[in-house]
Amino acid sequence: MAGTMPHAIFVETGLDDADAVAAYAAELPGCAVFAATDEAASASMPRRVNEFTAWLRQGGLEAPTFVGDNWYEVERAAAVRDDAGLRRARFTLDELPPSDEEFDRYLTWLELAREDLATVLDSSAPPDALLEAICGQDERFVAELGGRAPDPDPNPMDRLYGARDALTDALRAAGAAADGVRGILRLAIADDLRLADELRGAGD
Repeated sequence: MAGTMPHAIFVETGLDDADAVAAYAAELPGCAVFAATDEAASASMPRRVNEFTAWLRQGGLEAPTFVGDNWYEVERAAAVRDDAGLRRARFTLDELPPSDEEFDRYLTWLELAREDLATVLDSSAPPDALLEAICGQDERFVAELGGRAPDPDPNPMDRLYGARDALTDALRAAGAAADGVRGILRLAIADDLRLADELRGAGD
């Protein structure tokens, strides 16, 4: 039963030109903390889990209840920058295909995260560099899944929505058993929510 045992955290280093670290809750794909150090990211996980599950419930979705705050690091890996851009870290659990029920649930979480981001974008335009990073990652995920590449668009916002639609289509076509689907969903949800949070903070 969720909450009766310690809960795992994955730590990703090398983000934001090696100035940031991410901690991911293994049981909640997309629930992540981004901070300057791994200690800060991991320490903030109990609060983030509460925020994430509350966000799901506010969106009309079911969410697990976690008892206690015993979240601990079980694996770490580095994001690596190459000619294609920033290649995000993958973890052992990412290679485990979700069940069909989990897959449908995580796709719904992704849609909710995109709606959240779209709401913020209506009132706050992010820097082109942030849009470029998130679009590029979505487009790489589409290619990994063997999906149809989105049509090129010089408008950053139109490119964003095109890339997101293409990723959703590619995920649905690939299905739960496709290689790396769990990791793709984890990152897509987490990055949408991160950008939305950053834009809200910039507007405060």
